[in-house]
Formats: sequence, C-alpha cells, structure tokens
Amino acid sequence: MGRRPVDPVDTIWLNMDRADNLMVIESLMMLDGPVDWDRFKSTVEHRIGDRFPVFRQRPVPSRLPMVAPHWEDDPDFDIERHFVHARLPRPGRDKQLQEYMNSRLGVPLDRSRPMWEMHLLDGYDGGSAVYSRLHHSLADGIALMQVLLSLTDAAPDDDLAEAPDTVESVPHGLLDTATHMAAVTGHAMLELPQLVRPRYVADAMTLARKTTGITAKLLLTRNPSSPVNGPVGVEKRVVWADPIPLDAVVETGHRTGSTVNDVLVSALAGALHRYVARHHGDPVDIPTMVPVNVRPLDEPLPRDLGNRFALVLFILPSSLGTAFERLAETKRRMTAIKDSPEALLTFGLITGIGRTGPDLERFLVDFFANKASGVTTNVPGPRSARYVAGTRIRRMVGWAPESGQQTLGTGIFSYDGEVTVGFKVDAHQFPRPEELLEDYQAELTELLGLTMAGAGAR
Repeated sequence: MGRRPVDPVDTIWLNMDRADNLMVIESLMMLDGPVDWDRFKSTVEHRIGDRFPVFRQRPVPSRLPMVAPHWEDDPDFDIERHFVHARLPRPGRDKQLQEYMNSRLGVPLDRSRPMWEMHLLDGYDGGSAVYSRLHHSLADGIALMQVLLSLTDAAPDDDLAEAPDTVESVPHGLLDTATHMAAVTGHAMLELPQLVRPRYVADAMTLARKTTGITAKLLLTRNPSSPVNGPVGVEKRVVWADPIPLDAVVETGHRTGSTVNDVLVSALAGALHRYVARHHGDPVDIPTMVPVNVRPLDEPLPRDLGNRFALVLFILPSSLGTAFERLAETKRRMTAIKDSPEALLTFGLITGIGRTGPDLERFLVDFFANKASGVTTNVPGPRSARYVAGTRIRRMVGWAPESGQQTLGTGIFSYDGEVTVGFKVDAHQFPRPEELLEDYQAELTELLGLTMAGAGAR
C-alpha cells in the first residue's frame, strides 16, 4: 500500500477546512454539446487517476502529536464514487447551473476517500457542463488547473489516441497573468543561492529597505470596514458574467499603457467602488490576495503534485473616484509588486507556517487571511478551442478557496479569445451577488470606452 507523509505546506490547507470556508478549489467547464459519460470517465481515470497518486489516496492523521499526517492508498478506491452524473432542470441556463453549484459549495469533501469529485451535468444550454471540486491539500490552484487542462485536447478525437505518461508544463502564455506579474521574483525563489552573488549583495541595502516596507505592509494592513466584509456563514454563491472579447481588453491595455491584467483587476477595483457606494458605504481601498507561482515554467508537473505557490497582498484602489484613476493606480501598484521581493517573503512565510502545529497554523493563517477581502486569480487559458471527451469547451472559469473571514473570491479566465469573470461570495455578506457582477460589467464597459475615446481624440 502506498504511503507517504503529507508535505508541511499541504498540511496547512488540510488543517484549514472549516464549515464556513472550505479549502476546495472549484472549477467549471461549459461545453457546446452533450458528453459521452463513459468516455469522459475513462479520460479522467487515465489522465488524472493513473498519473497522480494523490487522486487515489486519502489523508490519515497521525496518532502522535506534532507528527504530520500521511497519504495512503484508499484500500476501497472506486473511481465511480468520485463522479456525479446529473441533469439540470429546464431551461438549463446559467441560473440552474449556479443553483446546482450553490447547493454544493458548502459541502465538505469526504476525508475517508481521495478528496476530489467531478460532476457531469447534462442539459446545460444545449450541451453539458463539468463542475470539479478538488481539495487544496492535493495541490495549488495553478497546478490543478494544469491537471484539469490535461483532460483536454486540440482536436475532437485526440483522446482516443494513446496519451503521454506525463503532463507537460503549461506554456508561458497560459500561465496566470496575476501570477506571472511576479514571475521574475517567483523564479528567483527557486534559485535562492543567487541572492549571495556579488550583484545581489550590492543591492542588499535596497532589498533590506524593500523587505522592511513589505513586512510592515503584511503586519499592518487591515481589511477596512465596508459592505464587502463582515461575519461569514456556511452558504456560498457563484455568479459569472457574459463572455468579454479579449481583443477589446488587449486594445484598451495597449492604448492606456497597461496590461490585460491591469485592466481586468482595475475593473474589480471599480466594481467594489460602485458596490460600496450602492450600499451607502464610504469609498475605501480593499485588499485582496493574489497567488504567485513558484514552479519552474518549463518543467512538467511532479507526480506528487503538492503546493508550490506564494501569495501577495494587493490593495485594490477602490477608493479612487474615476475609472481612469483606478486603472492608472492599479498599474502603478502592480509594477511595484513586480519589482519587490514580497512573493519571496510570503513563500518563506507559508513554508514556515507549515512546520508549526495545527493550532499555531490556524492562528497565523487567519491572521494574514483576515487582512484581505478574499482571493483574486486571473488565468489566461488556451488561446484556441479545446475538447474534452470529444466535445468542444465553450468557456472556463474557476475559484480559489477563501480562508478566515474572507468573503469574496474573484476568478478571471481567458480562453479562445474571450474572458469570463466570476465571483464566489459569502451569501450572508453578498445576498445579491448579481449586483457586484453588474458593477464589474459597468466598470469594464467604461474602461473599454477609454479606448474609443482615445481613438476619437487621435
């Protein structure tokens, strides 16, 4: 029977499950047509179950205090237990799909089995949808997105051919843009000895000053009182917007001297500005956590997967009064993070927390988690159409889990020339998440209008 210790960092997320914020990564694929049930299961079994042992293993706590849990093969493993095949009620639109997901967002994954499940939902908008729930202790969201993308093919019948034994790394263009904003720093984390080379020593004073400022930021930042934060409950909800043409976002970034990520994250700042005003709150800057990849970009995923990521605390400029001001300040703050060692420090912090006991882990994770409203991810996916079990994928979106008292998860996913933006919210704090979605769409429309105004001026 396979058995191995749970990595200290993976242990953090294993121990952080709680009723009001589960450590589950949620993802969604919307498909153009119905999916063959047996063909889909076979694809998952061969490309995920056979490649990554943790998808056949369950966590077992140690009987001794201060000793890490371990993964062991599930002696009764049956992949059928990890699938749900259901049909959405008519008319099978976004509302019915969201209601199906909402009913499961607060349900913990069974720890007596490998902690993942996939729901194949027929009757969605003339096709099907695949809703996946994967526990954070298996791997970070960046790695798990690669795992899910390994189910897809460039042509409808490619899954019928013999698949390779390894999952290649996601090409550079497919990596999380918000993650890639610190790619240089993230790469340095994997080559720490370079920090003692002369050219790095020469910048030691600059690094020390930056480190002092970042430490102060991490310790002193507070999530301000606003309609966005408050006590969390068990009930969560998801909503997503209509697809946005990626070319329009690229053009806006080009004409304003900003990146695609700047534009999409600035729209989030504006949405929160509008939402707070809608609920008669004072405009404030709202912090969010952004994951940063620390895996080499050119290596395949290891079979053991695991968590290899850092987090940066990004302060959304949601207090500013105009869309252009918010975009300019978003760009400035993003650039500052790119040029700072914040990801390096937080990666070390996460690793250190993973080597403490469960009680101290919980205290420290809550301490830092409660400084932010939630987690924001921006994942540029494949640039051309992909297929799963022979059926074309229409759209994709996913959400990282929230922890502590976080209330707002933002998932941005670009695929095949379009961007999908979705929110996973605490239902107590956001009883009508559609309002936030409307505010995001209004802000993005205004930002895209800057491009038209600039073109007219020229």
